[in-house]
Amino acid sequence: MKRRDFIKTISGAVAAWPIAARAQQPERVRRIGVLIPGLAADLENQNRIGAFQQGLRELGWTEGRNVRIDYRWVVGDADHIRSSVAELVALAPDVIFAVSSSIVGALQQATHTVPIVFANITDPVGAGYVDSLARPGGNITGFLLFEFGIAGKWLELLKQIAPPVTRAAAIRDSKTSAGIGQWAVIQAMAPSMGIELSLINIRDAAQIELDIAAFARSSNGGLIVTANPLATQHRELIIRLAGDHKLPAVYFERYFVSGGGLISYGAHMVDQFQRAGAYVDRILKGEKPANLPVQAPTKYELVVNLKTAKALDITVPPTLLARADEVIE
Repeated sequence: MKRRDFIKTISGAVAAWPIAARAQQPERVRRIGVLIPGLAADLENQNRIGAFQQGLRELGWTEGRNVRIDYRWVVGDADHIRSSVAELVALAPDVIFAVSSSIVGALQQATHTVPIVFANITDPVGAGYVDSLARPGGNITGFLLFEFGIAGKWLELLKQIAPPVTRAAAIRDSKTSAGIGQWAVIQAMAPSMGIELSLINIRDAAQIELDIAAFARSSNGGLIVTANPLATQHRELIIRLAGDHKLPAVYFERYFVSGGGLISYGAHMVDQFQRAGAYVDRILKGEKPANLPVQAPTKYELVVNLKTAKALDITVPPTLLARADEVIE
């Protein structure tokens, strides 16, 4: 080989070394924190987290290759929430995905810099998490559980599935702006439907039992279980009491009905968790939560439990069954 050709060959190889070295560098691993109320073993939670993970995979994020996900399952009081939040924030994640208002509120107090994507929040503006739905303005954005108008739909469904109902008790958390907003919509619609309203403010299991038993002493009653974490926490008790007292009840999420409740209408939560994965992807790629609008649900589901209807001596109208997204028999 001529000396000139040899020098060219060596020079070319040396120039290629940095490129080859860069090609062999492992892909940067990003860190996602996840805070979920409830138990990891809960089937509904597994379905939702599976959808979140699928949303990430479809956008190129593979756990163990270019992303690490740290989970914290929150079951307990405010102290447990705060300690779980502190643990996760201390890990310095690139973004946090959080569910429920109590968790997002604790996160907001813990950090103003780590991006946060939420799901299952009813009134993020009223709670002070974002400046507006269109322009969140801070480090938090995400997905609404629903818009307040849906509360009127619950009252309509109660009357449709149980026409004799003339009294309805709304089960709510009075300490949240969402609880107040849902009640206001139900209250506005009740007179036109000939419904006399009562309130059951959730505090603890013993009080729920006393209040539902007291309401059930008069005839032609039904329940509306509005969206709140306490109702979710006590859902097995509420479902059992509705059955024991022969009270038709409308719920805000499917898992009440799969657990033995009569009927539910609400956002398709599995779809919402998958969409949350897309927001996490956008933040990991450089977008700011302040510029990502809070989104309303795009899919809702109506679920009816015919076994429970039979136990309550209710014949579900065929028109209602035809509209249902799922019928449990």
